[in-house]
Amino acid sequence: MVKIKVEFLGGLDVVVDKVRVHDITLDKKDATLRDLVDYICSDMIKNPNDIEVFIEDESIRPGIITLINDTDWELEGEMEYEMEDGDVISFTSTLHGG
Repeated sequence: MVKIKVEFLGGLDVVVDKVRVHDITLDKKDATLRDLVDYICSDMIKNPNDIEVFIEDESIRPGIITLINDTDWELEGEMEYEMEDGDVISFTSTLHGG
């Protein structure tokens, strides 16, 4: 079991009922970022059409900055990053409608 904080910033909170910060417990011992993304898509995003705002080609959509404890996820192994208790995962959209 791993307890983490997940932040949806830059307007991305609209896909998760406009709540910016979530405390999440994943029941899987060796949970990866992929497990978190699966959880977000299956349990947190209520409107199936909003999943494509967050995911593209089984990864985080380009235009969404993903940070793991304030470090670019590319430096941490992206979807294969194994999460630890207390991690803070931030998703920030750089795409804005107009």
